[in-house]
Amino acid sequence: MRVAVDRRLCCGAGMCALIAPEVFDQCEEGLVVLLAPGPPATLHAAVREAADQCPCSAITLHPAG
Repeated sequence: MRVAVDRRLCCGAGMCALIAPEVFDQCEEGLVVLLAPGPPATLHAAVREAADQCPCSAITLHPAG
């Protein structure tokens, strides 16, 4: 899995950082920061949930490779 974020769409809700803190964080302005664009398989379920819960659809998921 590859993860991408679009900070222009981010509204700073912070759900991603709460659900998958190993993969997402927030900057001082509250916008998403991607910590792990290629998270390990053990985090894939949390990353999918974070993407689903993002109210701005700022997170996109892509197959690895």
